[in-house]
Amino acid sequence: MVLPLKNIVYDVIKAEKNTTDEELIKLLKKQNIETSKNDINKILLHLEIMNLISVRWIGKNSKRIELSEGNDQQSNALW
Repeated sequence: MVLPLKNIVYDVIKAEKNTTDEELIKLLKKQNIETSKNDINKILLHLEIMNLISVRWIGKNSKRIELSEGNDQQSNALW
């Protein structure tokens, strides 16, 4: 069974606790998953809307990605 890319991205972020968007792309490449920055941004937006992660700008072209606090309860949203 192949997991959706959103699940894989969330699992990587969950394992790292916090990361940057550039580092996230590198971690996905290590797992042989090629994605564009545009696809990553869409996934990050959906995960942020579902209150699973928090995304903040740390520079002109870089974002810091963290797990949301109080994330003990799993979302029941369908993805």
